[in-house]
Amino acid sequence: MITQKRTVNLAIFLQQTKRSVIVHRLNVVNIKSRKMSDAEQTRQNILAVAADEIHQHGFQATSLSTILKRCGISKGALYYHFTSKLELGYAVFEENYIPLFLGTWQPALSQDDPIEGLCDFFTSMCNAMVCSEAVCGCPLNNLCEEMANVDEGFRLRILSMQEKLNALIVEALERVESDLRSDLTFSQVAYFIVATFHGATSLSKTSRNKELFQQVIAELCLYIRSLKN
Repeated sequence: MITQKRTVNLAIFLQQTKRSVIVHRLNVVNIKSRKMSDAEQTRQNILAVAADEIHQHGFQATSLSTILKRCGISKGALYYHFTSKLELGYAVFEENYIPLFLGTWQPALSQDDPIEGLCDFFTSMCNAMVCSEAVCGCPLNNLCEEMANVDEGFRLRILSMQEKLNALIVEALERVESDLRSDLTFSQVAYFIVATFHGATSLSKTSRNKELFQQVIAELCLYIRSLKN
């Protein structure tokens, strides 16, 4: 059951076809719609559509007019919830991308053996990857690459997200410290794992080569397993 749950989480994040993020958010809206006010339903719909547009076109190229049209709302309705496009982008990052991203890592890191959990996680990622992902890339990684050096607000949010993920990995490694090599600095190991993952994602997008992603991830798994005594 744990493996199945991890695979489902991976599919949500990694099957980044044209509608992946918006489907996830709209499912949440549908499930909670009876408990939500109309205003909150509108807000959730805006976030879902904006997340999809940002994934497809990038933040800077995303058009508020397109979001309005797809949501079927007025400009006033959008500005009731978000005072600017930048504020909307922050909300997408914090409320859509970060929970979804961290949630895909958590099951692997919660395993009794997080080393094998991570390797299974990455293997499942390779198996779940479809050709469109090599073209579109990871939505979170795309946004980080685009906005980290453009806007300070995004940079700080990206840094916070990276620190949270690093802390999750370090905590998992510390839990099995007795099974790992004594020469390791867990924070450096965590950053290396995340950096390699993001690098592989960027390479696959640039080259549009799924096999390249799989090769880098295979090497990463070898490194992760080498952490054991």
